Amino acid sequence: MDTYDRIGVGYARGRRTDPRWQAVIEDALGGARSVLNIGAGTGSYEPAGRTVLAVEPSAEMLRQRPGDAAPAVRAVAERLPVRDGAAEAALAVLTVHHWNDWRRGLAELRRVAPVRVVLAYDTRMHADYWFVREYVPEIAERELGRPAAADIAEVLGAQRVVPLPVPWDFTDGVFPAYWRRPAAYLDPGVRRNCSALAQADPQAVRRGLGRLRADLADGRWRDRHRDLLGQAEFDAGFRLLISRN
Repeated sequence: MDTYDRIGVGYARGRRTDPRWQAVIEDALGGARSVLNIGAGTGSYEPAGRTVLAVEPSAEMLRQRPGDAAPAVRAVAERLPVRDGAAEAALAVLTVHHWNDWRRGLAELRRVAPVRVVLAYDTRMHADYWFVREYVPEIAERELGRPAAADIAEVLGAQRVVPLPVPWDFTDGVFPAYWRRPAAYLDPGVRRNCSALAQADPQAVRRGLGRLRADLADGRWRDRHRDLLGQAEFDAGFRLLISRN
């Protein structure tokens, strides 16, 4: 069973395209008229006005794609079912860290398209995110075992690395999306849509949430993170990697 067949129920409700990230991704794709969207999930960040083929291994995620989404095939990044140079660009948004063999998957991206646009993240920054550091430190080990943006950039041969900060009112429920809205982590629906939490030890998460709930109630979280409350955006380590032949 694919991971997201298990944890992806309701994913489309919590992981919605944020137009600010969408604009940067569209710009990175440039004039590419045909795009392979690898690890496409429910269709977030798929570009409009281009010919798109989505590739996704999870039946649950495919089931949640809207009726007007791009056509999709069920396959994995490591074995893309298309010919060499099948598209002008390949897109992979927050998916490489889930691949069984990420180096082989990146080689496939290079095979199928002359332009590669990959959204990844700095795993060390995620491991040091306040929620992990203060409430569920057990998450850090899994995060540090995933490929980091810098590693992916090197293997991909990225010529450009664009930081993507997370606005305070971000609409896409990625794990650090709620850096200024900590009470959101108490919502089971929010946690289900963050793979870092959905895959963490449930007992560790429950313990951490108990501490967070108490810190929110007595104001300790606010006292510790007063500096965050005045920020409009936060660098959680997300990086858009752009590689061209």
